[in-house]
Amino acid sequence: MKIAILGWGSLLWDPAALQLATPFELTGPRLPIEFCRVSKNHRLTLIIDESFGTLCQTYAATSANSELDKAIDNLRLREAMSSARDVGFVELATQQRSPAATERHPHAVETIADWALHAGYDAAIWTALDSHFEAETREPFSVNAAMRFLEALEQRDGQAFERALEYIRRAPAATQTPVRDAATAQWPEPSES
Repeated sequence: MKIAILGWGSLLWDPAALQLATPFELTGPRLPIEFCRVSKNHRLTLIIDESFGTLCQTYAATSANSELDKAIDNLRLREAMSSARDVGFVELATQQRSPAATERHPHAVETIADWALHAGYDAAIWTALDSHFEAETREPFSVNAAMRFLEALEQRDGQAFERALEYIRRAPAATQTPVRDAATAQWPEPSES
């Protein structure tokens, strides 16, 4: 089975123990992506979000695993997820879809399935975490709320803020979102002399 791994964030610059048969290339489907998840270390991380995401070209690589369960578990381990439930998947032959991904971003699941079929894959997997921005910040997600979160982080924990800003800056150029634009405007990268 030929399995695609989709990425749009840290998988690209830090695959760690992710088992890849090919490198990531800018050949994945266009998906609604935004920096609207608060991670354990207080970064705003990129997820698929059909309410707030901007359509961005994603990257695809071929998994070194030819069994879907092994590929899913490998991605789960790379992402330090406690449950494989948060790994999205589509398998074309059986028409199976990840229940969590289908609940969180149903249109993106179908976009991915269509892309996988036309790209010659038997299956595709991706990180399908939910936003939980409001649970972490006590306010609904918006670009302004994301900026307030970053500003508060800058005031209370400079190191965590620098990590958060680095994550936004290291996202691939294809991942242009309103939060990235606002963060770049407020905290421009220092120019090299």
